[in-house]
Amino acid sequence: MIDLAAHGLIAPATAPRDIGGPGTVAALLDQAVLDSPDALALVGRGGRYSVAALDAEVDRAVGALAELGIGPGDRVAMSLPNDVDIVIGFLASMRMGAIWLGINRPLAPPEKAYMLRDAGVSVLVADSEVAAAQSDHGEVPELGAIVDVAEWRERVVGATPGERVDVDPLAPAAIAYTSGTTGFPKGAVHSQHNMLLPGRVSAVGGTHSEGAVIGVALPLTILNLIVLSPCVTYQCGLTLVCMDRVDGVGMAEWIQGEGITAFSAVPAMVHDLLTNPAVTDEMLASIQGIGVGGADMPDAFRRLYEERFGMRVGTGYGLTEAPTAVTVEDVSQPPVAGSCGKALPQCSVVVLADDGAECEPGDPGEVCVGPAAEGPFADVYRPMLGYWNRPDESAEALRGGLLHTGDIGSLDFDGNLRIHDRKNDLIIRGGANVYPAEVERVLHENPAVAACAVIGVPDDRLGERVVAFVELMEDSAVGEQDLVDLCGQHLARYKVPESVTFVDGFARTPMGKIRKTELR
Repeated sequence: MIDLAAHGLIAPATAPRDIGGPGTVAALLDQAVLDSPDALALVGRGGRYSVAALDAEVDRAVGALAELGIGPGDRVAMSLPNDVDIVIGFLASMRMGAIWLGINRPLAPPEKAYMLRDAGVSVLVADSEVAAAQSDHGEVPELGAIVDVAEWRERVVGATPGERVDVDPLAPAAIAYTSGTTGFPKGAVHSQHNMLLPGRVSAVGGTHSEGAVIGVALPLTILNLIVLSPCVTYQCGLTLVCMDRVDGVGMAEWIQGEGITAFSAVPAMVHDLLTNPAVTDEMLASIQGIGVGGADMPDAFRRLYEERFGMRVGTGYGLTEAPTAVTVEDVSQPPVAGSCGKALPQCSVVVLADDGAECEPGDPGEVCVGPAAEGPFADVYRPMLGYWNRPDESAEALRGGLLHTGDIGSLDFDGNLRIHDRKNDLIIRGGANVYPAEVERVLHENPAVAACAVIGVPDDRLGERVVAFVELMEDSAVGEQDLVDLCGQHLARYKVPESVTFVDGFARTPMGKIRKTELR
């Protein structure tokens, strides 16, 4: 049993209201096993599973994790491509009351090691490349085993099915890392209840048609994609397809081969899908809709989407700490300029001034999220439990029983949310979050760097690109490639600045902070 306070976490003040459905992710497949055991549940390069076969495989994975010494409250990390293994491993972790952590494969080894160490991970299951790179894990004291995916599959096949435990739906169940202002990631902690709720809302609201086939092309190592994929799909009684290619032709082949009706992507992926001359209308015939998010959408992309699908693309607002979406735009209604939609049925959104008072419509303030006060999902939503081992930041983010996002926004008289500024100057490059402080921290490792600032610049395809401005020490001979190479050694490729501009100095605020608005 995890002691929440010992890990800087905060329990909900009250238990959420019961609205039916599975009470835990551990029980996610139970009803389907009774109702439709032969229905197709999971597809990937690694196999095809009916509901009953998936349920049995998850039980064996529970046994495999137990043989590796995992028990309730232990942390299990997975750094795997989109395939059946990561879904099975996640569901097994939930059944045994472990805490699951997805680690994105493109991250550099030092970035992965930081997360493993910070979370106190006991077992890492990874593809062969990641497993080899992380094999020297002396700097991660609690890491007892790194298991290559091939070995993991053998262990699961040969394992005795594990026994289920009683799972507290409000206990810590998963960690998703986001960045803090220091440039070091911090882990947002979610319960099984948190992860189930978006799927329950989708099931009750009939978001997906009967027989829909849901694809997942974005990495399942991102917790929000776990929430939006298996946790939604199986509550709606549908099939989940793990798509392991994100190029236009690769996605189209999955769509046509499996009859995928819906999937989520970032604008760059959809742009490639819709502009690649090798992708025909016939290949996309089954698609009923593509959820687009995770990055700014240039006007050129919006026009392209509307021409292809005959409907405009909607926007929304969400964050890792929520988890997933908080607002969504209704594309059947006329657009509201600058809006990212209204609160989802389970959420309420308020904008607060610095003194804690609620802002008047149109006035900017901090965007805060809480449970809906009325309707079928009143008093059901609960935000994250806090940041792992960061009590002060947990208390700050969850003060007053609300999730304080740090984002500045405003609400109009109809409840439409508009975001004015993004937390910590976040850059979203092709759907991937890049926090400038992380890149700036690496640049400062070169002693020739006197000061630096990293910003995002608009890009029609990716939404934004990463660029850096650097002030060097006097008489320094450091060049642009030296700093790009330094970042490449310590950061994922998508975080590396695409250009470095050298400046003689920076315009600064009275408090000495660099004025990034002038750089933009």
